[in-house]
Amino acid sequence: MVAALFGCWFHVGGVRSAVAGPVISVRPTVVQTSMSRSQVALLGLGLLFMLLLYVGLPGPPEQTSWLWGDPNVTILAGLTPGNSPIFYREVLPQHQARRVEVVLLHGRAFNSHTWEQLGTLQLLAQRGYRAVALDLPGFGNSAPSKEASTEAGRAELLEHVLRDLEVQNAVLVSPSLSGRYALPFLMRGHHQLHGFVPIAPASTQNYTQEQFWAVKTPTLILYGELDRVLARESLRQLRHLPNHSVVTLQDAGHACYLHKPKDFHLVLLAFLDRLP
Repeated sequence: MVAALFGCWFHVGGVRSAVAGPVISVRPTVVQTSMSRSQVALLGLGLLFMLLLYVGLPGPPEQTSWLWGDPNVTILAGLTPGNSPIFYREVLPQHQARRVEVVLLHGRAFNSHTWEQLGTLQLLAQRGYRAVALDLPGFGNSAPSKEASTEAGRAELLEHVLRDLEVQNAVLVSPSLSGRYALPFLMRGHHQLHGFVPIAPASTQNYTQEQFWAVKTPTLILYGELDRVLARESLRQLRHLPNHSVVTLQDAGHACYLHKPKDFHLVLLAFLDRLP
């Protein structure tokens, strides 16, 4: 078999008889060599295929399914009433409800579905939290809104959504772009919030140190280690919040919750669980 597969590696000029006698010339030597090359080529392709198959096979799943939430959690969806309806996804606590309720906003490239894909909604429900993820105006299933054109309008829009959805003791999670909504709401209505989780939010430069000092809401400042621009800019201002803690997710960029979802979930749950 080996000779058949690798015959092209040897020069076969003839075959010596088993008994003494003259060397018999074998003319089909060239044909045998040609066949051997074909066999080696096939063998090489087979080995390459096996290597690719081995490399491409996924490894065993990590035993961390609880970090990603229960896939059987029912996710509700709807639109808020009024002239500027906002699309939302909602989960209800699977057992005894905790006091706070979580409102999830999103960045420019995302929408409420992001929190479903990450398993954040499912996980919060599993841990006893009601959670609502919003599509901001002009994103996902929410139409653009005139109210979103001004700072006051964005704060009022968010206030109306929380009232329409009867959110109590809200904890507001605000990544990136959504800071344009969360921060004006925080400055005007921080007494309505039970907690605030800014993730490198936009628009922090629009507010003074004194305005941040006036906000007493418990705050978890969260950002990715590799976010060199917006995270650092926002951190300079958010540090003036008097009741804050800071967590950096290692080896994560601007959308750190996407790059390190397990770490993000652990940190978020620890913060929520500590709230009174």
